[in-house]
Amino acid sequence: MAIGLALALGGVAAAPAATAPDTPMERAITAPGPKGDLAGTLREAAGDGDAPVVLILPGSGPTDRDGNNPMGLKAETYRYLADDLAARGIASVRIDKRGMFGSSAAGSPEDVTIGAYAADTRSWIDAIREETGAGCVWLLGHSEGGLIALSSAAQSGEGVCGLILVAAPGRPLQDIIREQLRANPANAFLLKDADRIIDALVAGETVPDSEIPAPLLPLFRESIQGFVRSEFALDPAELAKATDLPLLLIYGGRDIQVAPTDGERLAAARPDATLATFPDMSHVLKSVAGDGMQANLATYADPDLPLTDGVGEAIAAFVKVAPKR
Repeated sequence: MAIGLALALGGVAAAPAATAPDTPMERAITAPGPKGDLAGTLREAAGDGDAPVVLILPGSGPTDRDGNNPMGLKAETYRYLADDLAARGIASVRIDKRGMFGSSAAGSPEDVTIGAYAADTRSWIDAIREETGAGCVWLLGHSEGGLIALSSAAQSGEGVCGLILVAAPGRPLQDIIREQLRANPANAFLLKDADRIIDALVAGETVPDSEIPAPLLPLFRESIQGFVRSEFALDPAELAKATDLPLLLIYGGRDIQVAPTDGERLAAARPDATLATFPDMSHVLKSVAGDGMQANLATYADPDLPLTDGVGEAIAAFVKVAPKR
């Protein structure tokens, strides 16, 4: 939840979330949630035969199965990715998180932890294997979804083909949030309070809303502090080191939220991992011309802008040559 919300303090305009309509190559799929069904879309692969299946775990906040959210994100990143992979013979499932959009009946979106999302991921793995007959499922985690993929694999690697981490944090999340806040000069007056709140949450404490400045409430309000504490307790590099699953790391050189150095930290923890960096790619997997902030933010709100060339190809190539499990 935290990745991206710090960026939102910088003023990304609001826009309604949307889900792309079904196509003849898509169908609905569900998995059991704690209180109701989790909902997703299965995108079938082009061609015949048993296609590998990738489960796309979305990024932070109220991000839907297509990669959009009402906080200004209208990039259709996951829909584009599903289409690209399908054309390369790889099926995918993109999902709505617990309590959100099509999965609203599954439970409260604020009564979650990374461990709860990891349990939902396990439910999805089992449902996908039953629906498709696949022997295993690839976990593709984007941004915060990468932390969920790592946590799920740490709980159990059964039925998991491997991990694909895209713009995923490679450091403890509290370090990234501090960095994001400091990157925007407009946040200078908030930094002392932010550090105080982060230190308290890392220590396992609760911070009342009355002690949180209004601009920081989206990040740290009391109702989501259980989730934030669960994020702060994890070191992605240690999680990566703890699994021997095939691991692909994809990062963008123009990502203003998660730096390529995060990928390098994960690669150092797993020297057998494959690291691919796309120099012009933003956090939402779209190319940016130059270093300007406005041009970068524009990629978040342009559903007509395609993905950076080569991203789908890199994923497909890795999936097809990885050892069978």
